[in-house]
Parts: sequence; structure tokens; C-alpha cells
Amino acid sequence: MEIQLKVLKTEEDYERALADLDRIFNAPEGTVESDQIDVLAMLIEKYEDEHYQIDPPDPIAAIKFRMEQAGLTQKDLIPYIGSRSRVSEVLSCKRELTLAMIRALHVHLGIPAESLIHEAQEPLSKALDDLDFSQFPVKAMEKNGAFHGFPIGNAKICDKAEEAIRWLVGRIGGFSAVPRMAAKKNDGMRLNAKLDNYALLGWSLQVLREASEHPSVGRFKSEALTDKFIQTLVSLSVTEDGPHQAREYLSKAGITLLAVPHLPHTYLDGAVFLTEGNRPVIALTLRYDRLDNFWFVLLHELGHLKLGHLSGDRSWIADDLDLASSDSKQEQDADRFASSALLPTDFDLDTKVRLSTNEVVAYAQDHGVHPAIVAGRIQHRRKDFRTFANLVGRGEVRKHFPVAGAGWSKKES
Repeated sequence: MEIQLKVLKTEEDYERALADLDRIFNAPEGTVESDQIDVLAMLIEKYEDEHYQIDPPDPIAAIKFRMEQAGLTQKDLIPYIGSRSRVSEVLSCKRELTLAMIRALHVHLGIPAESLIHEAQEPLSKALDDLDFSQFPVKAMEKNGAFHGFPIGNAKICDKAEEAIRWLVGRIGGFSAVPRMAAKKNDGMRLNAKLDNYALLGWSLQVLREASEHPSVGRFKSEALTDKFIQTLVSLSVTEDGPHQAREYLSKAGITLLAVPHLPHTYLDGAVFLTEGNRPVIALTLRYDRLDNFWFVLLHELGHLKLGHLSGDRSWIADDLDLASSDSKQEQDADRFASSALLPTDFDLDTKVRLSTNEVVAYAQDHGVHPAIVAGRIQHRRKDFRTFANLVGRGEVRKHFPVAGAGWSKKES
């Protein structure tokens, strides 16, 4: 019977090929049939790969098989999984394998990685491979709501730091969506010398995730940031829910305004991002829950955007506004922009020896701003943060920006 060597498309083709292979399997070397064996085998293998995929063994079954094969005990797995109790939890399916465990078991015990991973993981940029995931402040990030929705199971976030960070990066569309500046300190930004880069990157990732989930309503056009636009924004400060009104107003102009609590060792007040598609995101930490601070930081970050500080390679600028010396020109320009946008350039109320609360309130009314802005300027100029402390709007900002995690810390710094 003639053997048909062709691509197998149906079950009937497959069965016929199996029968043909069985018939000529013992053909002598050098015959036509012996040459056909290899071709038939490849055709059959291809059909089986496409139609009879075999799932890899269960991870725990794979580990136990390797233990039996190599004569290993649970104690032998401690270097790769952790403590004796952790090994026991993994083998009894009470604890999931982490990526660190999978790597160790694969490298040291030779267990195929595909057998240890339930689902194929979407590849991410090699940039993630260069990170030390244990350095991320994942506990604090979790408290801030960064991993809301992450399937952690019964594990602790510290044990799944890499998975959690990779998941977070995946939520924003991959590492390419992270502004290059966010991964390292950069000259020209007002950043604390004690800043921790992993905390900064972790905070940035949460900002970008929330920005992707809460996009602005309008489409941003830089030419829309006119003096009138800025004046209207500042005038919203007099409303009872000024921070909320500011967020809505900016959203209509294509600018996303977020509040994401700062992380330990970030020392941030705010940052401005220019994300893919030319979408601006202003993020405030609100580490000082005061109206005067809110409006100055907001206008400072908006100043970076208005003055063209974000363009080309510079798609991200962060600020610690507690630092005011040895600044770059762009930071000084952003300060001047915020100051003049909030109050007249000839403001001199702070020079009066005797100044009453009524005078501060009256000045604010005359210039269409909240009294907190005037009181805050006086405190800053005089370096006296007790005078008019009742006017700066303490405790009046965070309530307009709910947090997905445990909420805002009561500690302000």
C-alpha cells in the first residue's frame, strides 16, 4: 500500500499515518520505507502537538516526583523554599510557590520551570530583571492600596514582592509605560539626598496605575494653560470643596490629578508625569494635610507643565518642597509661577508688625483666594508656623482624596 506523506489535517489522516508508521517501522536501513519513517514521525508529532497538548504536571507533583527520584526529604528543600514549616505548607498546597522558589527549584534541582508554573507568564521588559524586588517597600505600598486586586492568596506580600511588582507593572501596560526618569534620581529635580530609589519607583508605579484606571475626561492641549485658565483654577480655592473642584476642573482640561500617600524615604510633596499619548498626570502625596500646602504644590507641579519643563526625554519631575536651596533654574521658575499665580507679586502683608486674623481674611477675599493661602504665605515668609495656624486649613485636603488601602496616616511627615 502506498504511503501518503502530507500534512495531517483530520483525525482520519492521523489514524492512517499511525497505521502506516506501524507497518514500516522495522523497514531495513537504506530502503524507501526507512526514509519515510522520519517524515511520518514528524507529521504525527506536529499533529499531536496541535491537537493533543498534554498539560504539564502539577507543581507539587513535579516537586514530589523529583524528591522521590533523588531520594530527597523535606529538609533538603529548605535552602530553596525557606523554613521547615514553609516547605510543609508548600507541599500540602497551603502556600503558593513564589517566583524566587521556582527559580531555586529549577536551577538547583533541575525541575522544569514549566512544571512549576501554573500559567505562562506574560514576558515583561528586561528592565525588570535588573531590579532587586526585595528592596521595594511592598508592605507600605500594600497599605497605600498599590496592590488592590492582586491575588496574593494566603501568602504575605513580602514573600511575593516580585510577583506583586510585576503584576503592578502589567496593570499600567508594561515597563515601557514607566517614565524613564522614575527609575533613578536625576539632576535638576528637587529631591532629598536620602531618597530611596526603590521607594520612589514604587510610588511612581502606583501613581501610573491609578492614572490608567482614572483617566482625565478631556484631551490635553498645552496652549489651553492660559493665564485665565490658571486664575479660574485658583479661584476654586474659595469653595468648600476646593480640592475636589480642582480635580474636576483639571480633568476636563485633560490633566489627571491624583493623591497617592508618600512612602518611607521618598520625601515627596508631588510630581508631574507626561505619560504615553501626551497625557499629564499630577500626583500629590499630601504628606502635609493643609490647604495652603495643597494649592502651592499643585501650582508648582502645574508650573512645570505650563513652563515646558516636560518634553523629550524629560517626562517626569518630582519635588520635595521642604528643600529650597541650591535649586535648578526650573525649580526656581516653578516656585515663582506658583507664588505669582496664587497671590500678587507685590504681596507684603507679612511685613506688618501687627496683623490680625480679620486683616488676613479680608485680604484673601479681596484677591479671590482662600485665607489659607494668605496665612500660609505669611508663615513661610516669617518662618513662623504658629501664627495663623488656625487659618491654613489643616485636615481639609485628604478627605477629598480617598485611598484604596488602609487610609491616610495621621502622621504628617
